[in-house]
Amino acid sequence: MSTIITKDGTSIFYKEWGSGRPVVFSHGWPLNGDAWDTQLKLVADHGYRGIAHDRRGHGRSSQPGHGNEMNTYADDLAQLFEELGLRDAILVGHSTGGGEVARYIGRYGTDRLSKAVLLASVPPLMLKTDANPEGLPIDAFDAIRTGVATDRSQYYKDLSESFYGANRSGSAVSQGIHDSFWMWSMQVGLVGAYDCIEAFSETDFTEDLKLFDIPTLVAQGDDDQIVPIVAASQKSARIIKDSTLKVYPGAPHGLAQLPAYQDTFNADLMAFIES
Repeated sequence: MSTIITKDGTSIFYKEWGSGRPVVFSHGWPLNGDAWDTQLKLVADHGYRGIAHDRRGHGRSSQPGHGNEMNTYADDLAQLFEELGLRDAILVGHSTGGGEVARYIGRYGTDRLSKAVLLASVPPLMLKTDANPEGLPIDAFDAIRTGVATDRSQYYKDLSESFYGANRSGSAVSQGIHDSFWMWSMQVGLVGAYDCIEAFSETDFTEDLKLFDIPTLVAQGDDDQIVPIVAASQKSARIIKDSTLKVYPGAPHGLAQLPAYQDTFNADLMAFIES
């Protein structure tokens, strides 16, 4: 397997397909880099170097009991960039991965980047506060912690329903998509999965977003049951100076894996990359 070893000894798995200008993908919780396979092949087929890593605690990376928070996630990503010699890259993040992208830019700037994409991403802040009334109450995240800690296998099976909008009337989400979600989710160690809930829900990325100085595509479905669009993409697009907001009518959180929305998102992604 292709891996790097971080400064604290954690092994980070990554895959890369194709050659040329790098397009780097950060995945959502509780998945891994395989969730981006369709887009990795897409960019590789168009002459780019597609790269996706498994966040620490997830997939084929190590499962340390420490560092499962945004600063360290961003540090791991920065080390991947350094060891692979990546420059002029397009950095793409989904959900928690979008938080990782934001914190990377907040800590390391955009010297190695040319563009960014935030898909259904958690910035600027998911948690409901007095200053962020559009967010979700802490009880919602406590319920996630309880589900993961008590019966995570069944919890992930249940979560895939809302993640892909399969609980909506007329939805046609295949059993295979549900099975893939469960398989990816079960590869996350319990500590990494549990700690990441606080990371994606309580980290405030507002100051990170203010440091974006590259063209950024902010995209999300307006039927996202996981990350409220009013607290996420709509706010992020207002904060990021050079951003374009793309809203997909009726699309759920995991739209990048769904045939019903995949072609549209992929076309928008390629158009943005090549613009």
